[in-house]
Amino acid sequence: MPVQPGVPDASRRAGGRVVLVDAQQNQTEAVRDALAELVGEWLDWAEAGRRLGVSVSKVRQLIREHQLAAAVPTAGAGQRVPADLVMDGAIVKGVPGLLTVLHDAGYDDREALTWLFTADDSLPGRPIDALRENRGTEVKRRAQAMGF
Repeated sequence: MPVQPGVPDASRRAGGRVVLVDAQQNQTEAVRDALAELVGEWLDWAEAGRRLGVSVSKVRQLIREHQLAAAVPTAGAGQRVPADLVMDGAIVKGVPGLLTVLHDAGYDDREALTWLFTADDSLPGRPIDALRENRGTEVKRRAQAMGF
């Protein structure tokens, strides 16, 4: 029986047993792959801590407090922090406030990272690049507008 995308109760045989095919899982994998492509370089928590000069537990706290964002870039990789969020031994200026605004607007880390790393011709470039180049005022204004 061919698997039909978007049909939640589609099934197929695998190793003599019926396996339910989760169309949402396929969509999640596609979104994860797209985010991995957008971001490029990812840091595990230990490397993020090394670059920031803090412990892994502090990195975990920074993520929990929305000072940093993390996502799973590839299946089985575990959470990672985009390398572009860290510059010169510190979190890029404006990132913590921007993440707070986006989380208050209902964005999770994955959605916030997707927005930060997606090119916007009117900026120009990606919001994360504008923050890294100290052009964060317009980025913050747009993030605030998205919340309303």
